[in-house]
Amino acid sequence: MKNKNYKQLLALGTCLIALAVVAVVRDGKVWGHKMSMANKEIVDKGGKVNPMSSLPDGTVIINTSSLAKDVNGYGGNVPLEIYLKDGKVVKIKALKNSETPEFFAQASKLLTAWNGKTVDDAQKMKVDGMSGATYSSRGILGNVQRGLQYAAKNAVKPSPFDNTDFSAKNIAGLVVVLMGAIIPLFYRKKKYRIVQLVLNVVVLGFWCGTFISYSLMVGYMSTGINIWISVIPIIMLITAFVYPLFGKKSHYCTYICPCGSLQELAGRMNKRNKLKVKSETIKMLGKFREILWAVLMMMMLIGVGFEWMDYEIFSAFIITSASATVLVLAALFMVLSVFVPRPYCRFVCPTGTLFKVAQNSK
Repeated sequence: MKNKNYKQLLALGTCLIALAVVAVVRDGKVWGHKMSMANKEIVDKGGKVNPMSSLPDGTVIINTSSLAKDVNGYGGNVPLEIYLKDGKVVKIKALKNSETPEFFAQASKLLTAWNGKTVDDAQKMKVDGMSGATYSSRGILGNVQRGLQYAAKNAVKPSPFDNTDFSAKNIAGLVVVLMGAIIPLFYRKKKYRIVQLVLNVVVLGFWCGTFISYSLMVGYMSTGINIWISVIPIIMLITAFVYPLFGKKSHYCTYICPCGSLQELAGRMNKRNKLKVKSETIKMLGKFREILWAVLMMMMLIGVGFEWMDYEIFSAFIITSASATVLVLAALFMVLSVFVPRPYCRFVCPTGTLFKVAQNSK
């Protein structure tokens, strides 16, 4: 038994390390900390630097690389990172630039002028450039001003308690995910299961739009988790990764996942006219799921193909923002699930496959 537990812990650790490597390859950071092996800016799908990111402690980072492309020093752009916490400037850090080192070292003395100021107060400050480094000073002042303007319009106040959402939607989501996490451990009546499945779909899926996906896991591994605004997904992750260590394998997929719940409800609509799938075909499709997962992981580990995460069908629950491709794929699998039990879960789902690998199970 102990040997089995060790293997399971090893499998879980390996999966978490793999996710960390993917986060570093994609974003150049893990758990909010930049990694030297990936000394590059955080970019979006269009190749543009994202102006705003955050750290697990609530610090917001404004990157001026894309905000002040037309603001130059002597040798070109002078991009900065402005660190904000509790609405105040913590520090301003210069990024790589082509300024003359001597002149820029002199101008860099300006970077502490805004420390401790609120965004509004910092914007009102009149800071003079450093004598003898006029152009570099001008580049720094222009970048700071652009960054502060962006922060004033877009930066969310980073206090974790300020971000806590006590709306009816989030409270309902928390209640439902706790029901799915706890009640099936002690009570497994058929009628209750149907109630839980419906709640998973309606509340967690369509109302809250909360579920575990590769995009969520890699994002958390990259930037960290703010527990005050991520309670529901944290509980989901616990049921997916921690419960199996205590013998409760596939608990998330079976009792909580909105996508799996919707497939199961669709299947319950048709109990007689199921498609008969040969056992050989089922084994072959199971192998396909494992191979697909391995290929996708390998692609991400070498730095290509991250876009596939946008096509996991979970995001179809957020209808207003889901792509047409995702909506069509989701509709096809839901129709198929009327005739074949949970087809996406059993034969495709990369996220579910990761859970199985982490559980050291097939």
